Amino acid sequence: MQMPQMTAGITPAGEGEGGVAWNILGQTYKPLQCSEASFAFHTLFPDGTFVPPHIHAKQDEFIYILDGKFELMLAGETKLAGTGDLIRMPMGMPHGIFNKSGQPVRALFWVAPAHGLYELFTRIHNVGDPAEVVRIAAEYDVEFLPPPG
Repeated sequence: MQMPQMTAGITPAGEGEGGVAWNILGQTYKPLQCSEASFAFHTLFPDGTFVPPHIHAKQDEFIYILDGKFELMLAGETKLAGTGDLIRMPMGMPHGIFNKSGQPVRALFWVAPAHGLYELFTRIHNVGDPAEVVRIAAEYDVEFLPPPG
């Protein structure tokens, strides 16, 4: 599966480019833009969902919170970010993203460069086993970290 070629145009509000929407362990991800240089996607994190601590060895990652509040683990520290905040995660920095707010969180994520993340999301769509998600993610240089302690 190759990432789609970026074209000029508009991705309508509430839709993923080409009608694509992924279910990744209970969260909804919709691609908005993808090229070799970057990949942007809209997310919906229901309350109680999270992405465990991990590292992108070859990508910078950003999150702009549209609505709600995330608790983050950034380089070993706990941080809180809310509506309108921009989270910056340089490549190689351990980070985890948690919705413990009691409400859904909507956010715009993007990575640069794309480095196969579109393909990864396509492969882990509807995979219900977190261990299998971790195994597949390693093929795309996304390394999940062992639980603390």
